[in-house]
Amino acid sequence: MGPEAAHSLVTGGVRATQSFVPPIIHPVYSYDRPELKQFLWRVFFASPVGLAAGFDKNATMARALSSLGFGFLEVGSVTAKPSKGNPRPRLFRLESDKALINRMGLNNHGAERIARRIKRIKHKGYAPLGINIAKTHDGDIVGEAAIDDFRESFRILSPLADYVTLNISCPNTKEGTTFEEPAALTELLDAIFELRREMNSEVPVLVKLAPPLSDKVVFDSLIEEIVSVCIEKGVHGFVASNTAPDRKNLKTSSARLQKIGSGGLSGRPLFKRSTMLVNYIYSRVDRKVPIIGVGGIDSAEAAFEKILAGASLVQVYTGLVYKGPRLVKSIKSGMYQLLKKHGFASIKDAVGSGTEALHEAVDQSIIKPTG
Repeated sequence: MGPEAAHSLVTGGVRATQSFVPPIIHPVYSYDRPELKQFLWRVFFASPVGLAAGFDKNATMARALSSLGFGFLEVGSVTAKPSKGNPRPRLFRLESDKALINRMGLNNHGAERIARRIKRIKHKGYAPLGINIAKTHDGDIVGEAAIDDFRESFRILSPLADYVTLNISCPNTKEGTTFEEPAALTELLDAIFELRREMNSEVPVLVKLAPPLSDKVVFDSLIEEIVSVCIEKGVHGFVASNTAPDRKNLKTSSARLQKIGSGGLSGRPLFKRSTMLVNYIYSRVDRKVPIIGVGGIDSAEAAFEKILAGASLVQVYTGLVYKGPRLVKSIKSGMYQLLKKHGFASIKDAVGSGTEALHEAVDQSIIKPTG
């Protein structure tokens, strides 16, 4: 079965049965340990393992997904206006790489409709909810209109969110990374924080960044500038990282990749690159701003390495596609065992503790960018 058809079948089944199935499946997937709990942004996270944006774009599966043991959920990306996204086919499996390529094109029901849906589920005891917002997929929405588009989504959705993620780095639209340029990002953050003050809102604002260009680059000049802008403007956290537009270091044949065409790469090939980005951000913020690590997490060991690099929370998506829903419990139980093995009293104590070792590991092969 094609990957998008399979996803639609699974999500349709989840939506149809989540009114009565969760109480049955929750005991199977639950794993509760006090060592995995923490408060971030005044929000309680029962575990650090969350679901990345892209799986539940329209916030239709919160009850069922919470029952699978996720410590938090991030829905979206949501845009101000509804969008059908790009033409199909637009989602592809790279089985030999344990990866996916997608060029979905930000298909979603739009901010107003999704907000109405979230209002019905909020305060029902589900996992904390992050809302990922992006610019509407429309090449005519640029400049000031693009900022207004972001502001509209924030105005509608932020009162319903435990945190809001600004997706500035989506590689599968014609416009590409509209705000992943320091001057444009500065304007966007100024506008968002001004609106946040006008709304008397305390919702945390996170920024989702693209991965480095190589797994041998700790940082490049663009990433350095973007992180500096975010810190200066007072963002409350980072999500590292988004999918990647390139096709580096893949086992899949070049003929197959050429046939697939453009789109964002996710999964195991992004693990090292996203982990380095987590580590670089952590070195800049020094525990003051939490980081959500995402990219190639398909085991407890991979999740724990993200934690050691500086992530306070982690997210899965592609790993869930390949390994199924038991992955969440497997990661949580494995992380608890790793905490004990390495002598950490809690997940909070482990955050960033491996940064020095990670730097030593990459120093020998680091490529310093020019310019």
